[in-house]
Amino acid sequence: MHKDFLEEIKKILVNSQANYSKEWLSLKEAATYAGVSYNTFIKFREMGLRVAEIESVKRVSRKEIDTFFENHSY
Repeated sequence: MHKDFLEEIKKILVNSQANYSKEWLSLKEAATYAGVSYNTFIKFREMGLRVAEIESVKRVSRKEIDTFFENHSY
């Protein structure tokens, strides 16, 4: 049982690293990257955060998220 638990934790960590190493994130992944809820992330989009949309597939660049935070810092 202990071994199964450790394997599950390992999978979670590997998936987490994979999400943060790719440049383009889904809206859900982007919200996690930004450390906010999905609904808050949608508000950021309404505030001008740029999102790429190709045939209803939406992706956000990590650089775009970082720039958005820098531009809204005081």
